Amino acid sequence: MAARTPLPHNLRRGLTAFSGAFFTTNKTWDSMHEVLASLPLQVMLYFNVCYFPCWCLAEGTMLQLKYDLLPRYYQLLLLAAFLILTMAEGTRLYLGYIGNLQEKVPELAGFLLLSILIQLPLLLFLLTDHLTIRLPLELAVHSLLLAFLICEVVAAFLALRAMSRQLAAQFYLRQFKVGSQGDAAGHDPPH
Repeated sequence: MAARTPLPHNLRRGLTAFSGAFFTTNKTWDSMHEVLASLPLQVMLYFNVCYFPCWCLAEGTMLQLKYDLLPRYYQLLLLAAFLILTMAEGTRLYLGYIGNLQEKVPELAGFLLLSILIQLPLLLFLLTDHLTIRLPLELAVHSLLLAFLICEVVAAFLALRAMSRQLAAQFYLRQFKVGSQGDAAGHDPPH
């Protein structure tokens, strides 16, 4: 999501064209294309990718330490939660990277859905259920992962909103362009 600046439009366009010509090696780059990828989301995803192996190691170790102390149904429940969180987190981070960097709406929407429907309830369960033996390290690693998750959901929602608005505007401009070409050729515009 690009931030709006108080600079005049002409000055901003000139600076964008200059920086595009000076700093990019691809000379076919469209200087009028506004980059919609969210830098805050990308930074959070990067740190989350770095943190994820530490979370897996800590959670796996804590699960192993308390496994025999839990009732059988909680053993299965916590093991399933750990496996689902691990698989969903890898998929979620991949979709976040692809959706944000390549400005793909479906992938970013999938990232949001996985975050809200799978990751958030499971993390809240692990943090709040009093029958699971909550170790201090577990509380710390889950709280940090939850903080990443909430910040990423907010940033992804804002990026997704900007991307979908841009796609809608492009769609309407194409429709207008096709309609005006039909009028110029003496044909009726398609309905």
